[in-house]
Amino acid sequence: MNKHLTARTHIHNEAEADNPLLRVKACKYRDRVNSLLKSGSSIGLRFKTRRAWLCAGAAALLLGACATPQKITGFGDGPAFERAGRFALNVSGANGQREALQGGFAWRDTGRLLVLDLANPLGSILARIDVSAASATLTHSDGRIEQAPNPDALVEEVLGSPMPVRGLRDWLQGKVGDSAISEVKKDEDGHISGFSQDGWRVRLSRYDNEGPRLLQMNRSDTSRNISVRLVVDDS
Repeated sequence: MNKHLTARTHIHNEAEADNPLLRVKACKYRDRVNSLLKSGSSIGLRFKTRRAWLCAGAAALLLGACATPQKITGFGDGPAFERAGRFALNVSGANGQREALQGGFAWRDTGRLLVLDLANPLGSILARIDVSAASATLTHSDGRIEQAPNPDALVEEVLGSPMPVRGLRDWLQGKVGDSAISEVKKDEDGHISGFSQDGWRVRLSRYDNEGPRLLQMNRSDTSRNISVRLVVDDS
């Protein structure tokens, strides 16, 4: 079987959600996904994880939306910046292959310690990433632990494609960080709405008092185009 999965997702509108046939299909998908998630296999493993996410993603689209994981508690003293919501990641290969992943995230950043939970579309935590000044640690759902110098490499280990965690420490707060930026744009309220940084083209919108509630990030290299979309549901 090819290492990469081909996937095309179609979002159903409200009228389709009322269709009895679609509701039956959604129930069948949900039962299949729940059976997969309760099985003895380790869904935190690379290919099996991505396959489970794709199956669960189809069910989530039929059922309406991915579940948002619970806020992270008990990590780091003092005030923290917190966000929780959903993400969608799409990868288009130069050979025409496409891969689509969806899920939820919970974010807690004290400045000294960042904790990021990644969940499948049904809300079950697949991995937790702890980031300190010295290292980044990934804890899989089956208890396996991995470490790396930076969190981006660990997220790619879970998702199979990169997500700019280091950049998001600033971008989620409507900031741009210290590395070089270009093409900076602002909205009519003075919020940063777009820029390019560290190889990513970033768009920020739907601001509240904490920062943007919609983040769209894109990057391209010689072999693929990557698109990441984050929607903040709670803060």
